[in-house]
Amino acid sequence: MATKKYSPTSPARRHMAVPSFDEVTKSTPEKSLLTVLKKHSGRNSYGRITVRHHGGGNKKKYRIIDFRRTREDMPAKVIGIEYDPNRTAYIALIEYEDGVKSYIVAPAGLKDGDTVYTGAASDIKVGNTLPISAIPVGTMIHNIELYPGKGGQLVRSAGSAAQLMAKENGEAQVRLPSGEVRIVRLDCKATIGVVSNSEHESVKLGKAGKTRHLGIRPTVRGSVMNPCDHPHGGGEGKSPIGRPAPVTPWGKPALGYKTRNKKARTNKFIAKSRHDK
Repeated sequence: MATKKYSPTSPARRHMAVPSFDEVTKSTPEKSLLTVLKKHSGRNSYGRITVRHHGGGNKKKYRIIDFRRTREDMPAKVIGIEYDPNRTAYIALIEYEDGVKSYIVAPAGLKDGDTVYTGAASDIKVGNTLPISAIPVGTMIHNIELYPGKGGQLVRSAGSAAQLMAKENGEAQVRLPSGEVRIVRLDCKATIGVVSNSEHESVKLGKAGKTRHLGIRPTVRGSVMNPCDHPHGGGEGKSPIGRPAPVTPWGKPALGYKTRNKKARTNKFIAKSRHDK
């Protein structure tokens, strides 16, 4: 898989690289699995901006993805691989024997006409979903549940995969893409394979307009603001920030500041931190 590159017919085209969409086989989404996606522009229920630099962007519908895979021991045929504007990975439209259709996160190597299964008796094959207790140690997995029946929450972005490291005492150790080794219950489900669209990391937007299409608004540097607007502001000409280390507009450290709660309830499920060498 390779990204598609352009001739430098304009400054924007010179370095632009987009996905080749070689894996995509279906261009129109399934209408029954679409829902409205309302824009919030980074605002909370009071209408106040809580996440800066959000707004605008292209209009899009949300594709309802089946992260839970509850229809066990029933084969489902892959109808097509589609682009999803709401995530980096591609999605696969599958149809069960009884005619029910659903979307799943497409793993790399899944093709039209393939059959996927859910259940402990399923084969260890790309796209099949099994309880972790039925998956061999060393297998690459994605769409991993944290709580049985809640649906996959871990490892769903393009090109990512986790590895099942060990199983004992009703728990499994899973090495996540970040390097963290996390403890997951054996009755949680996971899907076999690596998530599709690994070329996503090679994408180069090429122009500012593409960022606006994604719903991201411009970011102004604090060093070019006035002192009343940002701690880095003020000074004559192109001044340094005038501090030992950069800070946010509200004075919090901007680099290397750990935000995870030291007393978080889920700390006990981290067997090895991603920060450990």
